Amino acid sequence: MINEPPIDVLTDNLGDKYKGSKYVLCVIAAKRARQLIDVTKSQNSTAVLEDKKPLTAAAYEIYNGKVTAVNG
Repeated sequence: MINEPPIDVLTDNLGDKYKGSKYVLCVIAAKRARQLIDVTKSQNSTAVLEDKKPLTAAAYEIYNGKVTAVNG
């Protein structure tokens, strides 16, 4: 369970169309976490994650506005 950053804040940062959707948050966070894992394995370095678990790193990227949901 993610406690920090708060889930309600994360769902508000998804973009106007998906604001408040916990399902979209789950999908976006999981996809981004998988991307981070793949990059970490291909570079053979954990520097990408900055000593965080992949899902936590993905959640902070959503929180900071680096990752948003788009329809496509």
